[in-house]
Amino acid sequence: MRSYKTKDLKSFRMCSYEKRRGGLPVRQTFAGYQVINLCPCHFTVCAAHPCGIATTWSTLPPGTGSTGFSLCSFLPPEFPVDKRVSGADAAIESLHDGATILMGGFGLAGIPENLIAAVLRKGTRNLTVVSNNAGVDGFGIGLLLQNRQVRKMIATYVGENKTFEQLVLKGEVEVELNPQGTLAERLRAGGAGIPAFYTPTGYGTMVAEGKEVRQFDGRNCILERALRGDFAFIRAWKGDRWGNLIYRKTARNFNPMMATAAGRVIAEVEELHELGELDPGQIHTPGIFVDAIFQGAGYEHRIEKRTTRKPAEKPQ
Repeated sequence: MRSYKTKDLKSFRMCSYEKRRGGLPVRQTFAGYQVINLCPCHFTVCAAHPCGIATTWSTLPPGTGSTGFSLCSFLPPEFPVDKRVSGADAAIESLHDGATILMGGFGLAGIPENLIAAVLRKGTRNLTVVSNNAGVDGFGIGLLLQNRQVRKMIATYVGENKTFEQLVLKGEVEVELNPQGTLAERLRAGGAGIPAFYTPTGYGTMVAEGKEVRQFDGRNCILERALRGDFAFIRAWKGDRWGNLIYRKTARNFNPMMATAAGRVIAEVEELHELGELDPGQIHTPGIFVDAIFQGAGYEHRIEKRTTRKPAEKPQ
């Protein structure tokens, strides 16, 4: 057995793992290494990397991970953490027909434009897409709808896409509408390992049909199931090769939650930085959640409805 000691704790802030207290070990994966929380003071790392080069066990001393630790600080040199891929097409190589994809963004802000274009080229079909909205005609998810690649949409607002409306009315696409806050919480619960939760939102409406109802403090609530995807397509402003992400403004709405709730998380970023260039205190999504990252290109930054002030009248 070989042991790797943590000498440089600065990197803890860059790629941290929060301990969860409880009777059972907590398992997470860092770049192929399985980390097991055996007790509040000790962590054991099973370094069985997919490449099969070596298998190693390492135990951190008590107190090392009081708030978190970075596997990267004691990885052997033959296993560098680099989640960069060449582009969108390489990132979705494993995407298959019938997959469920979580697509980040709010309106057209923060949508994964490059990944959507790659899915369009790949031609994958019968997809279930989870997104705040259904894009617009000729852009965003609207492109996949026009190409008949989407079987079901789980969304909150779909009023900007006439093509989607026609497909639903014809029975070609199934739609599941969620209150916006409920969709956000379903995704958060999926990422946190919470199977379901109760909410008063939607009680007494079509949203509650067929769902369990319970009363809490005199208020009726309906049971909502957590939501996870096979893939999550994330769009961020800045990122690094470890997968740490920073979002910008409106793009922060659904992207962070979706990044925690999928089997494979792919991030496209506008700016791909070297390690250490991103302020650890500004990271919104830690790299532990991201499986692949690449620098996108050709972003249009469209605005659904542009509203401007009227020009001031010139003085007489």
